[in-house]
Amino acid sequence: MANNIVNIRQELSEQVGKEVKLTAYESRNRVVEHTGILSNTYPSIFVIDLDSQRDSVDRVSYSYIDVLTGSVELKFN
Repeated sequence: MANNIVNIRQELSEQVGKEVKLTAYESRNRVVEHTGILSNTYPSIFVIDLDSQRDSVDRVSYSYIDVLTGSVELKFN
C-alpha cells in the first residue's frame, strides 16, 4: 500500500467493487479476518460489505489511518 493518506484513498477508490480480504489487528493480540467487497470510499473512511455466510455482521468500516499504521491490511483478488 501507499505511504500517505492521499495515495491510500486514491488506491482504494480505484478498487471499489472488487473482492478484498481484510486482516485487522485489534487489541490484546486479537486478529480478525474478513472477506467481502469494497463497497464505497468516503473522505475519512472506507466501507466493506462482508460475505454474509461467513460473518455475523453485514459491513465494517475503517479509516485510512488504520491502513497507514498497519492496523488493517487489505489484499485484493
